[in-house]
Amino acid sequence: MKLISGTAHRALAERIAEEIGTRLADVSVTSFPDGETFVKINENIRGEDVFIVQPSCPPTNHNIMELLIMVDAARRASAERITAVMPFFGYARQDRKDQPRVPITAKLVANLLTSAGVGRVLTMDLHAPQIQGFFDIPVDHLYAKPALIGYIRDKVGDPSQLTVVSPDVGGTKLARAYSDALGAELAIVAKHRVSATQVEAMNVIGEVDGRDVILVDDMTETAGTLCAAAEILQARGAKRIFAGVSHAVLDTMGRERIKKSAIEEVITTDSVPQASGEKVHVCGIAPLLAEAIRRIAGGQSVTSLFEV
Repeated sequence: MKLISGTAHRALAERIAEEIGTRLADVSVTSFPDGETFVKINENIRGEDVFIVQPSCPPTNHNIMELLIMVDAARRASAERITAVMPFFGYARQDRKDQPRVPITAKLVANLLTSAGVGRVLTMDLHAPQIQGFFDIPVDHLYAKPALIGYIRDKVGDPSQLTVVSPDVGGTKLARAYSDALGAELAIVAKHRVSATQVEAMNVIGEVDGRDVILVDDMTETAGTLCAAAEILQARGAKRIFAGVSHAVLDTMGRERIKKSAIEEVITTDSVPQASGEKVHVCGIAPLLAEAIRRIAGGQSVTSLFEV
């Protein structure tokens, strides 16, 4: 088995290698003066089971293109099988035609990966789980819940005084999974999105008055949804407000919003290097990904990794 890292999140790849008890393969990734990416694998990978760690986080287009080039280099070096380890799968929100004359970019990225030579994809908490169906190759879809739930339990204390809140109707299934695992109540914030960066929260369905709440979402960038939901929850009498997010692809606006918001702490994973900032606590997913890689390489089931 060979573990290769792109430049998107080398720190995570190094932690995965340490968990597995191996080292990262020697690969050179450089850029020409015009911005073109050049990849050279500096060791023999003929007949090897190759895992390339590269979340498609910002700069998204660059990181996806770099991954495709690394896959092509591995395929032409006669790798036996190539698995793309993408803890965060970019473009996942563009999974349907919700307006006239728009692309389904998640499907396009799936086609590009398959055409480049990827034989398997390992990812975590897709924005829409149905995206697995866009691929004609196996997709191992992990969940961040096992990595986050222990810290959440320690932080919130008594589950009888806790309500798990979905910041929108679409995230109800994810919130239900957390509420079942924690033994907590469930509530939903009905929202109206004004633009890509502005959200207007509307109403709360469920009991939050006098209770601790944890907002659960698969990802956040500008934190507009989370902060708008936190504001209305505070107005409805919630005591402490936390947020559990699988992918915190935070930009400057997102960090500032969280800093000024009613949210006490955002609990997230290190699936992307952008997961940092004031009031942000990061839980490591390297052990989870390392075990999944170990099992895939050994031809074992990864189903038990879904359990808490």
